[in-house]
Order: sequence, then structure tokens, then C-alpha cells
Amino acid sequence: MLSIFQKKEYLIDHLHGITDIHNHILPGIDDGAANTEDSLNLLLKFKEMGIHNFISTPHIMNDYYPNTPQIINAALVKLEEKIAQNPKLKDIRIRASAEYMMDQSFMELLESEKLLTLKDNFVLVEMSYFQAPINLNEILFQLQTKGYKPVLAHPERYDFYHSKDLRKYEELKDRGCLMQLNTLSLTPHYGTNMQQTAFRLLETGMIDFIGSDTHRVQHLEKLQGIKLNKKIIDPVKKVIAKTKEYF
Repeated sequence: MLSIFQKKEYLIDHLHGITDIHNHILPGIDDGAANTEDSLNLLLKFKEMGIHNFISTPHIMNDYYPNTPQIINAALVKLEEKIAQNPKLKDIRIRASAEYMMDQSFMELLESEKLLTLKDNFVLVEMSYFQAPINLNEILFQLQTKGYKPVLAHPERYDFYHSKDLRKYEELKDRGCLMQLNTLSLTPHYGTNMQQTAFRLLETGMIDFIGSDTHRVQHLEKLQGIKLNKKIIDPVKKVIAKTKEYF
């Protein structure tokens, strides 16, 4: 009888005060917010949920989104000007970073310029959903040789790593790779395989941080409805606490 009336726990109830370390809220430079109006709508929705601090992470992907620090910072300035005109958003704080695609162009960037970090020396990286880069080990080694700490975005979404023993993920952790879970991976949004892998990565303690990876308002509407599965409540809380501590 008790279980019938047991209060459901929602993810959103634990996110107040967190810094969202992965999102696509900057206007017009990738597949996220198309313009400043979209950006402002996203920020208003985030504010409803008690989230006011952001590290913006537009894609840097040579073939599709050849963003540079100059392009990204210009988009941030443009958005900040609009935020300053909206009294509802006066407590919003945004820092500029990026989500780097690990490919040959990234290796060239690594050699030629300072990377945009989430904070200190943490760098958000991703890979193709079709396969890992052939020279992944070299990329991770070079990143760390230059003093950076790689944070792999949404590891649960790389289905070529899915296996019963999670061995490939363990290898990445052994190579110094931190991992950031997408909030929507706690649902079947990306597919049930991704959700189940997310749960297993949480249960085994391999996830370090959590971020929304928000591109549009519909993502936040889904986020608001996420109920926490009983077996992952504690791991999720730990990851949220670590994200708040570090960022």
C-alpha cells in the first residue's frame, strides 16, 4: 500500500543551482538555437527550472560547423546584449566553450591554438556516432600531454561501444577520459539501448558529469518530465553533486 502513494522523484528537483555544462544555446552558429529569439526562449525555460548558469558548447566540427573562438565569442556577445535588455534574465550567466569533434582537424587545432575549455583544463569532446576515430588513443594522449583533461560528451550514445562488459568504456576511463551524461539519456529519447547503457554507466560509477545537451525547447519540456528510476537515484545525485562541485 505504501508504494502506491510513494512520492515520485523528478530529475528537475535535483538540478536547481547546477551549471549546465553542455548546451547549444548560442544563436545561429550550429544546430542549436537558430537566432537570439530561440536562445532567449531556451534561457527562460531553463530559468523556470532553477538553472541560471551555463557554459555554452557549440559544435566545432570542420565539415559542418567550422566555428572558431572568435565566432563563438561574437555569438555570446550578441546574446548577452539581448539578455541585458530582458529584466527576466538579469540573473543569467553564460561562459563560452565548445564541443570539439575529435577528428584530424581537431588534431591540427590542438597543435595551433589554445582550446576553449569548460573550466580550467577540462575540454568537452565528442566523436562520430558511426565509429570512433582511428587515432583516438593518440588524440587522448596529445590532449593530456598539452595539459588538458578530456570530457567525453554523451558516451552512452556511441552504440559501437555497447557491450555486456562495458570494456571499451573502461579502456577510455583508464586513458584518463572523463564522461558527461546527457539528461535525456535517462529516458528512451535517443533509443532504449542508449538509456540502458546510461543506467549501466551510472551504476558502475563511470559517469563524472551531467549536462542537458539542449538544442531546442522541446528538449527542456522532456527534461521536466524525467522521473528517476529507483535504482539510479543515488548515482544520479552523485553525478549532479560532482557537476555542481566542479563547475
